[in-house]
Amino acid sequence: MTPRERRAAVLRDLEHADAPLSASALARKYTVSRQIIVGDIALLRAAQALITATPRGYILERTKPAGLTRTIACCHTGLLPLQQELYTITDNGCAVLDVIVSHSVYGQLSGKLHIFSRYDADAFIKKVKKNNAAPLSTLTDGVHLHTLLCPDEAACSRVTEQLKQLGILYRDDPAEE
Repeated sequence: MTPRERRAAVLRDLEHADAPLSASALARKYTVSRQIIVGDIALLRAAQALITATPRGYILERTKPAGLTRTIACCHTGLLPLQQELYTITDNGCAVLDVIVSHSVYGQLSGKLHIFSRYDADAFIKKVKKNNAAPLSTLTDGVHLHTLLCPDEAACSRVTEQLKQLGILYRDDPAEE
């Protein structure tokens, strides 16, 4: 199989995948190194394939997801509040598409999350711990944004109200009600 044929096969795999595909899994399938797959993905992206890297692997963005997208501002430090935040969002039927921080040197930094369930949240937290990684929000003293995908306004309202009660929803003035 030529590199071009492998890239076409990887793209087909992503088109038919029901879940994210890791570079390691693709490398095993095509008997190449993980780094070769990472390079293949970079070349596919350069050729305009809408491939997104998530904490659980690569996904192909097909179309705009169904539902409402909303951006919320949160502030917390530590993994327990992060887990509470993710659970609150997913338990109310919403998904966390990304995290965004405004860095003083690099400007806006974002990471694709694609967390749709407690399972996804647990997998993300586990990966953070396993890699001894720090969430992006540590760069901004805990302040960060999330783009949410919500089925309706009621779900979005439930999320914001519960995050407010947990003290996670960011407010300029903590005395503000």
